[in-house]
Amino acid sequence: MKRIVLLAAAISLISHNAAGAQDFTVEQRAACKADYDKFCKGTMPGGGRVLACLNKQHDQLSDGCKKVVDAQKK
Repeated sequence: MKRIVLLAAAISLISHNAAGAQDFTVEQRAACKADYDKFCKGTMPGGGRVLACLNKQHDQLSDGCKKVVDAQKK
């Protein structure tokens, strides 16, 4: 019984983290691909790292990517 409760708790945490993660849509990725390649190529996706990297370069981003980054802040 204890294993079932622990397993249920683990699944709940995994599901919550996956649902809470902000993924870019195909259109958003396309808008930021060149900026990602230029400024954030070595950044591992996940945990908001790509968004944080792009945000650090905000003034140098393309207009399309700036819109994507700004929309994620809301």
